[in-house]
Amino acid sequence: MPDFEGRLELTWTNKHLRLLAQDDGRYEWVTPPDYRVAEVRLLRDVGKVGAVAPDADRARDNLLIQGDALSALTSLIELPEFAEQLVGRVKLAYLDPPFNTQQSFMHYDDALEHSVWLTMMRDRLAQVKTLVAPDGSVWVHCDDSEQAYLKVMMDEMFGRENFVASVIWEKTDSPRMDADYFSGRHDTILVYRKSAALRIRRLGDSNDVPRHYSRTDEHGRRYYTKPLRAMGGQGSTRKARPTLYYPLVAPDGTEVYPKLQDGQDGAWRWNPQKCERDKDLIEWIRGRGGWVPYFRIYASALTLRPPETIWFHTEVGSTRTSAREVKALTGGTSFATPKPEALIARIVALASDEDDVVLDCFLGSGTTAAVAHKMGRRWIGIERSAETLDTFAVPRLTKVVEGKDPGGVSGVAPWLGGGGFRVLEVAPSMFAAEGGEVFLSEWVTNGKLAEVTAAQLHYEYEHTPPFCGRRGRSRLAAIDGLVTEDVARLLVNALAEDDRLVLCGTSVDPAARDLLRAQRPGSTVRKVPQAIVRSYRESARRRPGTAPDPNANGRSEPVAAAAPS
Repeated sequence: MPDFEGRLELTWTNKHLRLLAQDDGRYEWVTPPDYRVAEVRLLRDVGKVGAVAPDADRARDNLLIQGDALSALTSLIELPEFAEQLVGRVKLAYLDPPFNTQQSFMHYDDALEHSVWLTMMRDRLAQVKTLVAPDGSVWVHCDDSEQAYLKVMMDEMFGRENFVASVIWEKTDSPRMDADYFSGRHDTILVYRKSAALRIRRLGDSNDVPRHYSRTDEHGRRYYTKPLRAMGGQGSTRKARPTLYYPLVAPDGTEVYPKLQDGQDGAWRWNPQKCERDKDLIEWIRGRGGWVPYFRIYASALTLRPPETIWFHTEVGSTRTSAREVKALTGGTSFATPKPEALIARIVALASDEDDVVLDCFLGSGTTAAVAHKMGRRWIGIERSAETLDTFAVPRLTKVVEGKDPGGVSGVAPWLGGGGFRVLEVAPSMFAAEGGEVFLSEWVTNGKLAEVTAAQLHYEYEHTPPFCGRRGRSRLAAIDGLVTEDVARLLVNALAEDDRLVLCGTSVDPAARDLLRAQRPGSTVRKVPQAIVRSYRESARRRPGTAPDPNANGRSEPVAAAAPS
């Protein structure tokens, strides 16, 4: 039998390198250990909308992050407070990147050279894969300009056996009469699973079930909801039906009585015994006025079927639909590449359950986050452009929270408002370069050295002076100045009996290093930022499949291509 070597793979220029996004919209090729792409950036609070968790538990919130997607994803993976909540826990990741169609859009310069685009996607998908749960899935929206190459690259990353389907979305409802050859009418959505644990919900046959059965439960059964409070007529008041006036306990433990819109006492449709017997049919919706109970009415005859791979615009909307939705929310301002809420709602319904985490790292106008919010999912949205966030995503999601977004899937959900989200931004780099030397940025030395050092060395940031981080029995201390013998001795005396110390300083007296090693074996002194930059190179060498650095300084000429989210 002959010997075989090599494997099926897609190659492209500089595949072994990574891309550094510049502020002017260009990219620069760099080696994997380059400190500018290996760095873990802090995520800084910018604002809060609606109900959010205490700051100490901010990783549990819906998160709207402004910054480059690669930096933001790295922070979610490497910062302990976010890693604990999100690594391996994202149920659905939907990516709608620039398609590299060699066109210039209003909000994205989409003309990326193929190798740049593939590297950009590869790096971000690698981070997304780390965040996705074992039973989760990744859906990537694309068109024919890169679809074939993207498919092979994702086969290599996720394993060909984890390819699930290519979904065809009929994005337009009319042909382009000025087309040279064919009138393009569809986009493709590539679907990959993390493992065989993925389960995709089945749909009810729309030919057998009336359209008003518009919701789907966790078992794929179709239903619609009606208010549990009696609506109108003589039988809707406490006076007419006194036995149907009693409290129900909402999800947060509060008691809810049937109140009419004018504040008078109303009545429930069901007596207490039926409410207890059929409690699984009761669905609570939180609006501006508090919790409101509904009850589910299921379709009596239902044929369950797997979702098909062609989605028509009559089912999930078209680009014309999405343009109308965005303009209605912004007062007429248009966004270049929005997607209809019904399209995203189908994806969210098929691939996630209530309270699952949904991720979109090319958020754009905010459709994915808006739909996920209305459908009771946690969400993370990342968008590079601050202007896009300020113009579209933040106002849109604020209206969702306030219950002032009646469009899209709001009527199907049904959505009355509630919840909230936290706005974060990716912090600037902790490094500055001058004359070929790497220094700490001024903002870092101005009281932030401890937090950024903890992030780079993977310590849980814990401000308990004189220490700033903990990882098991190892404590971290960061000194913005000279580490002397006296400093080292003071910190050793503050350690618990079995603790070790990693002591970082912007300058180090060699005698301090000797003292620390002698008094507390296993402890070490590091000079920052040099020690951190060195750790990036060592980590890259240890990482399986990392190619050797072809350039000593890890740089080549910048690439004139726009940086997406």
